[in-house]
Amino acid sequence: MRTFSFLLLCCLFFSNNVIAQINPVKWDYAATKINDTEFEVTFTATIDNGWNIYSQHTDPSGPVPTSINFEENANIEIIGETVETGKKKEAFDELFGVNVIKFGGEVVFTQKVKATGDGNEIKGYLEYMSCDDEKCLPPKEVDFSIILK
Repeated sequence: MRTFSFLLLCCLFFSNNVIAQINPVKWDYAATKINDTEFEVTFTATIDNGWNIYSQHTDPSGPVPTSINFEENANIEIIGETVETGKKKEAFDELFGVNVIKFGGEVVFTQKVKATGDGNEIKGYLEYMSCDDEKCLPPKEVDFSIILK
């Protein structure tokens, strides 16, 4: 019985460490100058084949929607809503029991901002959840810092 308990414990430890090291989503971000004060900030998720992340507009009673969370900065004004573009799939998901909107491959989140003074660095974090056909990874947060110039 001790041997079985030890083996079970080792398997659980090993599988948790393997899952913790899986990282199917890579993020890049950049800012493009539109005019003297306005910028378009882009957050690009490159998603491994077979994996998905969820739209910021998916049902919150299902998987964790992707969100972009900006730190407050008196010199930065967020303009409008974040736009998402990519290969979108929308369907009822048996696992979550709700309609979900998800992206695979690559998705770009675009946010327009206005720099109203000095200190033109925009900071914050992205939160997202990734799943494949068999499992979901815990929600993950990724910090970002972008200089607007």
